[in-house]
Amino acid sequence: MSQNFFKSTRKIIGAGVNYKEILRATNGAKPENPVIFFKPISSLISSNDEDTIKVPKVFGAINYEAELGVVIGKRCKNVSPDQAMSYVAGYCLALDMTGMDFIVDARPKGLPWCLGKGFDTSTPVSRLIRPEELEDPTNVRVWCKVNEQMKQDDSTSNLIFTIPELIAFSSKYMTLEENDLILTGTPAGAGPVKHGDVVECGLGDIVQMKFHIKDEE
Repeated sequence: MSQNFFKSTRKIIGAGVNYKEILRATNGAKPENPVIFFKPISSLISSNDEDTIKVPKVFGAINYEAELGVVIGKRCKNVSPDQAMSYVAGYCLALDMTGMDFIVDARPKGLPWCLGKGFDTSTPVSRLIRPEELEDPTNVRVWCKVNEQMKQDDSTSNLIFTIPELIAFSSKYMTLEENDLILTGTPAGAGPVKHGDVVECGLGDIVQMKFHIKDEE
C-alpha cells in the first residue's frame, strides 16, 4: 500500500464524542453505539499540500480536532471485533477540522453534520504509519498545539469505543474497502482557530503535522 493511501480513499468515517474526558467534562452519558458521521473525499489533503488549511467564507472560525486515523487494508463486511484488526493496513495522524458554529446549530435540530465537516482542506492526514511502527494503537498519545500552546493531550487508551469496535460497528452498515479511513475521535480540548493561527499535532513522537490557517480567498 502506498504512503499516499489517501489518493485512493473512497470513504472517510468519523466517530464523534469518543473520548472519556469529554463525557466527564459535560456530565454526558456514554452513547449506546458509536456516533458516526461522514466526510467527503474532497476534504482530504496531505501534510505537505502547501501546509495550509483554509477557513471557508461561510465560517468565521473552524475547530481543530487531532485524531488517530485507521486505514483499512482489505474489503470487509459484518466483521466481529475479534476479527477487525486483521483488516487494518496501518494508521495515520489526522485533523478533523470542523465548522463548529454549523454543528452547534444543526445538532439540536437533528440535522446532518456534513456541511460543517466536509469543507475543502478539512481532513489533513499524515503519511501511512505501518502497524510495526505503532505497536500499540490502543495506547498512543494524541496531542495538538495552537500557536505553540498545548490544547489537546490524551491517549487512545481513553477511547470510549475502541478501534475494533468502530470497525465492527461500521461494517454492519456498509462494506469497508481498501484505503477507507476511520477517524477515531478527538480528545477534549478542541477549539477554534482563525486566519493567522498555526496548528501542530502529533501521535506521540511517531509523526507530526503543522498547518497554517488562512481565510479562503
